[in-house]
Amino acid sequence: MKAEVKKFIQLKTNIPGPKATELLRKKEQNVPRGPFNTLSTFAVKGEGALLTDVDGNTFIDLAGAIGSLNVGHCPPKVVEAIKAQVDQYIHPCFHVMMYEPYIQLAEKLNEITPGTHHKKTFFLNSGAEAVENAIKIARKYTGRKAIISFERGFHGRTLLAMSLTSKVKPYKFGFGPFAPDTYKMPYPYYYRKPSGMTNEELDTEILRRLEDFFVSEVPAEEVAAIIMEPVQGEGGFIVPSKTFVQGVKQICEKYGILFIADEIQTGFGRTGKMFAIEHFDVVPDLITMSKSIGAGVPISAVTGRAEVMDAPNPGEIGGTYGGSPLGCVAALQVIDMLQQEQLVERANAIGQTVINRFRQLQEKYETVGDVRGLGAMVAVEFVKDSKTKAPNKELTAAILQECHQRGVIVMSAGIYSNVIRLLTPLVITDEQLTEALDVIEEVIHELA
Repeated sequence: MKAEVKKFIQLKTNIPGPKATELLRKKEQNVPRGPFNTLSTFAVKGEGALLTDVDGNTFIDLAGAIGSLNVGHCPPKVVEAIKAQVDQYIHPCFHVMMYEPYIQLAEKLNEITPGTHHKKTFFLNSGAEAVENAIKIARKYTGRKAIISFERGFHGRTLLAMSLTSKVKPYKFGFGPFAPDTYKMPYPYYYRKPSGMTNEELDTEILRRLEDFFVSEVPAEEVAAIIMEPVQGEGGFIVPSKTFVQGVKQICEKYGILFIADEIQTGFGRTGKMFAIEHFDVVPDLITMSKSIGAGVPISAVTGRAEVMDAPNPGEIGGTYGGSPLGCVAALQVIDMLQQEQLVERANAIGQTVINRFRQLQEKYETVGDVRGLGAMVAVEFVKDSKTKAPNKELTAAILQECHQRGVIVMSAGIYSNVIRLLTPLVITDEQLTEALDVIEEVIHELA
C-alpha cells in the first residue's frame, strides 16, 4: 500500500498491518469468535477523536466506542481524576465500606436528570445491568410483572435485557427461551410508513394499538413499565415525534404504568440536550444511563422518583462492583466537561454539519435513502432504490470497509444492517470532522 498522509489521518499500512495480523492470529487462538470487532486492528493510543493502532496508522474515530466517548479518548481531566483516585483506594465495595464519590455522583445525577421532583440514584456496571435493575425496581414498586418495549429497540445482551431487545440476529437467535411477561409494540419509523399515511396518522395508529393491547393481550393493571429509547440506537437512529412520546407517557399515567427512558446511548449530550427525553418535554419515572457517563470507565446508573427507587428492600438491588470509585470520579469530570466546555451545544453544531453533508449526497444518489438524527446522533440509511426502499446491506458493508481502509472509523446499525451511524466524540474539531466527512463522501461517490 502507498502511504497516505492527510492532516489527521495517517495510514502507513493496509488494515490490518503486520503487527495487527500477528495479534489477530493470537486472538483467534485465545478469544471466542462471539465478540464482534469493527476494525481488524488494535489500538495503542487514543486522544480526542483520534485513534492510533499498533502499526502506526491513525484514524478519525466517528464511532466513539459505540457512543461511550462523548468527551473523547483520554480527556486529561478524567485521566487526572482516575489517577488521583487510584492513589487513594481502588474499590472498597460500596456494600462493605461506602465512599464519597458515589454520593457525589448520585447527588449530581439527581440534579441534572429531567424533573424537579425528589430523585434517588444507584450505580451498576453496564447498560444491561441498569435496564435489568430498572425493571426490578418497577416491578417491586407497582406489584405488576409485564414489561413493554418497542420494535427495533435495543436494551442489552443479558437475559431480561435481551428479551426486551428486538433484533433477532445477532442478539437473540439460538439464545432462548426468553424472560416471560415481556412484550413489544410498534415504534414509528416515518421513512418506512405505509404509503399515503402521514406521520401524524402513524402516531395515532400506533398509540391506538397500544391501547388495544391492554384489551386483547395483557390488561393495563398487570403492566409495570414501558421502556423506551427516546431515539432508537441499534435500531437505526429512529427519531419519534413529540406527539408519540408524549402519547406513550399519557397512556402510562392513565394506567399507573411507569415510564422508563433508556438513555444509555442517547444520554450525556449526544442529542444536543443532556438527555434526549428533554426534546419531547416528558419527565420519565426512571432513567437508565451508561456508555458516555464514565468516558470509557465501566459504570451505569438508574435514577428515578425517590418513592419508586426506595421500593426494594436493603440487599435486593446492587452488585459487588456497582458504582466503582474510578467510574464515579470519571463521571463527575465528564459532567463538568459537558457543562463547562459547552459540549451539549457543540453536539447540535456537529449534527447540523453532518446532516447537511449527507443531505447533499441524498440529492445526488438514489441509494442514499434517508438522513436523520437528533443533535450529533446522526445516521444515513442506504437502499437499493428510492421507490422500493429495499435495504442495501451489501452497499453499507462495502462503504464501511472502504472507510476503515481510508482511516475513518464508522459503524452500522438498523435491523437490516443498512444504516451507517455516527457517534462522533463531541470534542472533535471542525477540521477533523471535515476530513472524516470528506473521506465518507469520496467512498459513497465511488460505490453508490
